[in-house]
Amino acid sequence: MSQIAWLGPDDAFPDPAVMPDPDPEVIGLFAVSERIYPGQLESAYRLGLFPWYSDNQPVLWWSPNPRMVLEPKNFKVSNSLQKTMRHFYHDPTCHIEVDGDFGSIMRACALSPRKDQDGTWITHEIVDAYSQLFESGFAHSIAVKQGDRLLGGLYCVSFGRMVFGESMFSRRADSSKLALALLCAWCYDHEVPMIDCQQETNHLRSLGGGPIPRTQFLSLARDAISRESIVSPWRFDKTALERWL
Repeated sequence: MSQIAWLGPDDAFPDPAVMPDPDPEVIGLFAVSERIYPGQLESAYRLGLFPWYSDNQPVLWWSPNPRMVLEPKNFKVSNSLQKTMRHFYHDPTCHIEVDGDFGSIMRACALSPRKDQDGTWITHEIVDAYSQLFESGFAHSIAVKQGDRLLGGLYCVSFGRMVFGESMFSRRADSSKLALALLCAWCYDHEVPMIDCQQETNHLRSLGGGPIPRTQFLSLARDAISRESIVSPWRFDKTALERWL
């Protein structure tokens, strides 16, 4: 019988660092709740958990094993991506916005088509919950733009010196990769040891990501979270791409 915890508004999360998977048939699922309660999202991230579910499901809280991560120094720049970077860097109409319109970036990620996916896990509840983290200074967005046109971007969560990548989107080829390149450069400059990518994919592996055991991830993540926070507010521009050019 499954021992996955059903959490109420005042219940603490199980700690994946000290307990085994509650259900060996569903590796990584540690808790379920009816909704995302106030304060719950921050508590989850600090323990290495995150929500991932669909509309018409309860909130499912995960800590996968293994965990996909990307060390900023290991970001891979292909020849085609470097060409895109150079064009973007030298085009005076191209620029980025950091934390300019967080809600728009989340909604764009939600509406972006995904290969082999019929829907999105970025529900209205997710948008509301992460927007509250943004207002508290714990979530950030990077928008890649040409003039007023939004080409792509990403959003992430950050506590201490730990960054958790959430989702990205492209409306023009490689624009989400530009956003990730900028994030990696920023993280490298601010001694962020790794960016959490959650689930292993070939796409993330091609950009330099790789899986590590959950125990290793939790140890590294909690150490990074305990360190002094990255300078706030986040401020940088497209010149951060110089690291990869």
